[in-house]
This record gives sequence, C-alpha cells and structure tokens, in this order.
Amino acid sequence: MWEALSRVARPYLGRAARLRWLHLVLGGAVLMPYFLVALTVVEAANGGPSAAGLLVQFRAFGLSLLLVAVTAFFSIVRTFEVSAARLLLGERAASLTPGPPISRGGRARAAVWYVVHLAAGAVVSALTLALPPATVVLVASPFVDLRPGAFRDAWPLSLPAWLPPLLGLVLLAVLVGVARATGGGLARLAPALLGPSPRDRLAELERRTARLAERNRLARELHDSVGHALSVVTIQAGAAGRVIETDPAFAARALGAIEETARSALADLDHVLGLLREESSGTAPTPDLAGLDRLLDQARLGGLVVDTEVAGDPALLPAVVSREAYRVVQEGLTNALRHAGAVPVRLRIDVRPSILSLELTNSLVTDRSPAPGGGRGLAGIAERVESLGGQVSAGVDGARWRVAVEVPL
Repeated sequence: MWEALSRVARPYLGRAARLRWLHLVLGGAVLMPYFLVALTVVEAANGGPSAAGLLVQFRAFGLSLLLVAVTAFFSIVRTFEVSAARLLLGERAASLTPGPPISRGGRARAAVWYVVHLAAGAVVSALTLALPPATVVLVASPFVDLRPGAFRDAWPLSLPAWLPPLLGLVLLAVLVGVARATGGGLARLAPALLGPSPRDRLAELERRTARLAERNRLARELHDSVGHALSVVTIQAGAAGRVIETDPAFAARALGAIEETARSALADLDHVLGLLREESSGTAPTPDLAGLDRLLDQARLGGLVVDTEVAGDPALLPAVVSREAYRVVQEGLTNALRHAGAVPVRLRIDVRPSILSLELTNSLVTDRSPAPGGGRGLAGIAERVESLGGQVSAGVDGARWRVAVEVPL
C-alpha cells in the first residue's frame, strides 16, 4: 500500500518536483527587490503608503515585471538563470550552456524567460506562503479556532464540521498541483528560451572546430619533432652499440648526437606543452627553413647522406609557409631514416615568386622490414600542405621513394 501511495505521490512530491518548486520560490525571492521598488513608486504616485491596497499591489506587481524586463538583457542574468535551470529543472535543462547569447534573438528569449520565471515564481511563492497556514486553520477548526480575531468576526464559521478540513486538504492539493504544473511547464520551456539560437550554435561549432584544429596541429608538431628525434636516437644508439668496442671514436660521436638530438626534442616538447597550457607562446619559437642546416646536420648524424640543392632565397618565404616547409622536410627525412635506414637522400628546394617546390627522394630498401606506426607522417604532410592550398604527391618512382610538394605563394 505504501509503495502504491509512493508511486502516486512521487510525480507531485518527488525530488524532481521539489527542485522545480524550489526553482519557482527562488524566482519569487529574486522578484522581491523589484516589487519593493515598484511598490514605493506606485504608493508615491497614489499619495503615500496610506493608499496601499490590493489594487496598488497589483499595479506594483505589473510595474515590477517591467523593471525585470529592462534588467533581463544583462549578460549576467542569463548566466544566473541557466545555472539555476541546470541545477533545479532536471534533464530537460541539463544541456543548456551558460554564457551570454550572441544574437539579439537569443537575448530577447532570455529576457522573456527571466520575466516568466519571476512572474510564475511570485505566484507560486505567494500560494506557498498563504495556503499551508490556511490549510492548518481549516483542518484544526473542528477542534480549535485558530483564526485571527478580526477574521473570526468578519467570517463566522457556521459550516459542517467535516467541510473545513476537506477544504483545507483541497487547498493543499491545489498548491501541490499548481507548483508541479508550473514547474513542469518551465522545465519544458527552458530549452526553447534559454537554449542556443542557430547563430549561437554556429559560433559554438566554429569554436569547437578551432579547438580541434589546434589539437591536430599540436599533434603534428609532436609527431614531427619528437618522432624525428626518436628515430635519430634509435639509429644512433643501435650504431653505437654495434661498434662501441671496435670503433670507440664513432660510438662517442653517436652518443654526442643522441645527447644533442634529445636536448632538441626536449625543447620542442617544452614548446608544445607551453601551447597546451594556453600560454601566449612556448618557450622556444617554432622552427622554419632558417634552421634547415641544423636539421640536416641531425639527419647526417643519424646516418643519412643528404645531398641538398636550394634555389632561391627561403628567407623571402612567408613565415607560415617557411614553418610548414621545415616540418615537411623534417618528416621526409624521418621517414627515410625510419623505413630505409642510412641511405642517400636528395633534397631539392626551389623558391620562385609564385610557388615553393620541395622534393625529397631516397633509395628503396627491399629487404628491410616495415617500421611500425607508418602512414601518419604522410598524412601529416598532406594536412600541412593542403592547409596552405598546396599539393603533395608521394610514392614509388622507379627505384626510389619520392615526395613532392608544391605550395602557392
């Protein structure tokens, strides 16, 4: 029996209903300062407090809603309302996002919500304050008369003894029903009035796209810089281990190359972590073609035999093109070292007034097992080049592997 009663009462007195009721009472409490200001104005216009009455209070209530509408356009109001709705109105409002709306329509809808919330909250709050005491008086009337003296004289109680308690229970049921219906209505209305407009959704989508693009860029930075360094370290460590007894001088040079490459990788990693911490910049600038010689020295220390041909002046390139070209060369050298080992590599850079051309070729090694993790480097090269409006081609060309890039300037 109790379980059945609990199931019947839960929609009216359960946690969700109580939280929505609290949301309405909160709206009534927020309205009070507006109402007091409006009541002061209305009383002054009617000759002072002595003119106060029910009609004056209704006029003050209407004026207070006008004041609410005026202040509803402040950004902090929507932030407050969204936070309260998410906390108290349940699942329907859980997806709302705080923050000022971008469009005028969004601000207008938030203002309408603020007025509706405070007006409905005032009504439910007034009923919450008035009806429970009235219920107590009516239910207790067969046993004791709890009415104030003035009210007792104005309304002599000459009803059947069973009727006042019944009326009291009806009033209490009306209060619960009104609170539940009003709270449920606001919960259904919240997504329409506090939810994002198409313009707000588009702006949020653009922000999310920008964040994803930045994450992908940082992932490419880590892959190109740290991946290149680890490839060099792996090759050099293996070479040093094989000749440490027969050629100590070479082993010492290899260990020096490992130290320098690891230090460079740490600097690149620190730079990327600085970007992840949303600082203005990392602790080191992003490398560009001005640092090409240092990159080639690292590749040679890793065992590559690099033949370089540069036509034109890379210093004349736009900064973003120079940075991306550096990463393309770095990834191409890393791929050659990782998949082919210590083979001859030919690098050609041609800077012309309207186009930048890059070409990396290396000999194919057929008896070498494929290195794990392949494919991401070429995808990163393609993403970098396509972001600049360029084209990239990569594949087997006769007895060599060839990567060719063209970027318009």
